[in-house]
Amino acid sequence: MKYAKNILETIGNTPLVKINALANELPCLVLAKYETFNPGNSVKDRMALKMIEDAEVDGRLKPGGTIIEGTSGNTGMGLALAAIVKGYKCIFVMADKQSKEKIDILRAVGAEVVVCPTNVEPDDPRSYYSVSKRMAEETENAWYVNQYDNPSNAIAHYESTGPEIWKQTEGKITHFIVGVGTGGTISGVGKYLKEQNPDVKVWGIDTYGSVFKKYHETGIFDENEIYPYVTEGIGEDILPKNVNFDIIDGFTKVTDKDAAVYTQLLAKEEGMFLGNSAGAAMKGVLQLKEHFTKDDVVVVLFHDHGSRYVGKMFNDDWMREKGYIE
Repeated sequence: MKYAKNILETIGNTPLVKINALANELPCLVLAKYETFNPGNSVKDRMALKMIEDAEVDGRLKPGGTIIEGTSGNTGMGLALAAIVKGYKCIFVMADKQSKEKIDILRAVGAEVVVCPTNVEPDDPRSYYSVSKRMAEETENAWYVNQYDNPSNAIAHYESTGPEIWKQTEGKITHFIVGVGTGGTISGVGKYLKEQNPDVKVWGIDTYGSVFKKYHETGIFDENEIYPYVTEGIGEDILPKNVNFDIIDGFTKVTDKDAAVYTQLLAKEEGMFLGNSAGAAMKGVLQLKEHFTKDDVVVVLFHDHGSRYVGKMFNDDWMREKGYIE
């Protein structure tokens, strides 16, 4: 009989799916690495499990411990699933811009969730970075995950996501495109792909209000670039250690409106019910059109599932309120 011994054994080996209607203006083949097939419905299941396993091995996470992390939702879900199987408690700290669904889903799998204001500086004591660090210090037998700087994040993608994409495309991939938040996915996958073929181009999707694109192009961390934005899961107001800028060939920025509109279009024109960052990534692929030729194989990674955004990008009242649709 063929079965997984627990839910964690179903992580990875997600399909590649051709983009049709939305890519018809492009000369190349566009394939989506469809990460919602992971059990927690996002790419973050991969690195969540890897970070836990590595922390168990070196003793940072002890039996019966409490896992504490600041998350926009998906890393929390991956950590929570692994914690259930392995017998840990979870406390997650989230910013109040994240969708209500994400908060509800984490509570549904038994995690404690603390919500903090979005519109504060990273080093403000109320920020979700500061609150999660403080809680980890104050909680007995706690482990602070720190996905932004935890090297296991990028290693997970170097060991699993990258090799899967290389194998699935039979080494024909020419471009890898993905939204950048903690930087683990782009850095891990990008490193693996460039080791196989240095000519593979790696592009990051950034958002307006985030520092990545300007920093990559100029080396300047410009605080004037930082302002609140709606798009979830990509962009940062800090420079995570997991973002390996040397591996990234370039960034393109996508507006909040375009990200939201293309999230709806993926559902309505491709049957792909995906999260907000997928809309941003799809629009980013279209913005990079002049970089592609007819022989190219472009792989875009779609992070998470549309069920996290039913009250936002898939709610026309919300979309009208934001001025994204008529």
